[in-house]
Amino acid sequence: MNIICFIPARMGSSRFPGKPLKKIKGIPMIEHVYKRANLSKSINKLVVATPDKEIAEYVRSFGGNVVMTASTHERASDRCAEALLIQEKKDSIRYDIVVMVQGDEPLVHPLMLDEAIETIKGDKNIKVVNLLGNLTKEEFKDKNIIKVIINKNNDAIYFSRQQIPFMNNIDLSIVGKQICIIPFERDFLLKYSELEPTPLEIIESIDMLRILEYGYDVKMKPINLISHPVDIKEDIYRVELLLDKDEIYQKGY
Repeated sequence: MNIICFIPARMGSSRFPGKPLKKIKGIPMIEHVYKRANLSKSINKLVVATPDKEIAEYVRSFGGNVVMTASTHERASDRCAEALLIQEKKDSIRYDIVVMVQGDEPLVHPLMLDEAIETIKGDKNIKVVNLLGNLTKEEFKDKNIIKVIINKNNDAIYFSRQQIPFMNNIDLSIVGKQICIIPFERDFLLKYSELEPTPLEIIESIDMLRILEYGYDVKMKPINLISHPVDIKEDIYRVELLLDKDEIYQKGY
């Protein structure tokens, strides 16, 4: 199978402007994400999808691949859909699976990509997969962390930045966090981009809610690997502490 991975990244984040180029351990975040994702043996090509020349120039400076996209996308999934069509034309190839790794996941582990891809490859009825990570009590209360509740089949019921489900006594065994390593079946990603944005998607600012609101399934793959996205400036300090104990970082990628 032909598998391409896109890292959507833009300078205009509302919560943390310019964050793809903010330094973590002296290295811009986008480089951490790229080099760690590039360790996966499951992908054939890795490309940063961005509307910003600053990001493109930096990625090219360390030898990374870049595709320029429109600046009008509100959702990373839509950016990846545009990038896919551009890259397929450039490569003269039709990709089967498109993996989205958000540009604010500097702790992405190659095994995350491998397991997510294996999940979608193993069942033709699965059109999109999200990783489901473990939550801490602090993360459960953090409105920047996307919480997910699932059904007995490991399909997502709902995603929210709020505390779901409501609990008088917090039981973290029934809720997880979204880790934004997301493989799509190629045609389903393009179908996603053709669908009109939905009310809950817009309110929560979460791509996957468009899928749920149109009645499709989002398969969740539980994983025990550590992840912490960078949503605000303070997250850089938290990630740096985690990198101090990270085997991949210690090996210099």
